[in-house]
Amino acid sequence: MDSLTQVLLGASIGVAVMGRRTALWKSAVWGGVAGLLPDLDVLLDHGDPILNMIRHRAETHALLLLTLFAFPMAWLVSRIHHQARLYGRWWWALMLALVTHPLLDLMTIYGTQVFQPFSDEAYGLGSMFIIDPAYSLPLLVGVVAAFRVKPVGRALRINGWALGLSTAYLAWSALGQAMVTQHARESLQAQGLPSQQLLVTPAPLSTLLWRVVALDGERMHEGFYALMDGNRPMRFVAHDRGARLAAQNADHPQLQRLARFTDGFYKVADQNGKLVVTDLRMGQEPAYVFSFDIGPPLQAGQAHPVAQQQSRRMDVGAGLKWLGQRILGRDVPPPG
Repeated sequence: MDSLTQVLLGASIGVAVMGRRTALWKSAVWGGVAGLLPDLDVLLDHGDPILNMIRHRAETHALLLLTLFAFPMAWLVSRIHHQARLYGRWWWALMLALVTHPLLDLMTIYGTQVFQPFSDEAYGLGSMFIIDPAYSLPLLVGVVAAFRVKPVGRALRINGWALGLSTAYLAWSALGQAMVTQHARESLQAQGLPSQQLLVTPAPLSTLLWRVVALDGERMHEGFYALMDGNRPMRFVAHDRGARLAAQNADHPQLQRLARFTDGFYKVADQNGKLVVTDLRMGQEPAYVFSFDIGPPLQAGQAHPVAQQQSRRMDVGAGLKWLGQRILGRDVPPPG
């Protein structure tokens, strides 16, 4: 999720765990700091855009490492505020603020390596878009209450309800994804299209509209389903994904990295003799967040060049207009 939401989640958890034991602003501030810390890995440069993408949400998002880091952080915070007797409670608050960061990230499709250093497998349910106001706004209300509402008991109740509501929304997103997945499989099978390799993720900013991608050899089929569509079958549009070109360059290290990180949801194109690899999970045709020029096909013994990122973004105005219409159930084609 976005860093602001992670700060709000950490602050809300800090307030809920510390309760009346310390000033609410202290628990909110330090919970927010803990909620932000894992994302500081974006400041690390691994020398290649693809490596930067893959190494994000790695060690700094590992559940074990974050749990261990909570010990010295709790010691420091409890000493700063002269609350050594509350060390154990501070550990619980900061540990939960730290580990819920990667747990929330697991709800997105990006990929989070929560089992580092034992495994570099990246996991992602994909039931939440990276920014979703319906999840973030309740947390904001709870944190603002911690700073502004009196008495303390009322502020704690508001924060507790906000935390519970946002958590319930996460559960709904997983349920909604399962419902859309079932409907997508039925639509694909009715149209004679494969449904084994299926990606179902929410469109930007809500869980009212979902994007579905099905892989089929040389092609990928993209469709959208709004909750307002009801039982209307999904309409899919086929796009070439360069599977033959990918097979011809299967030994390319950069291609192998992206193929593994995306769980196979990528496409390859030849642009003026250079290979361009695109992550199909984040974005929609023809605009994707992660697209990389990895240079010409490699010759035997040749070192691969540093990749060049070529992200293409949709026009915001046209995208929001389409998003609003599509959420209402109008079967209009997406921009581009």
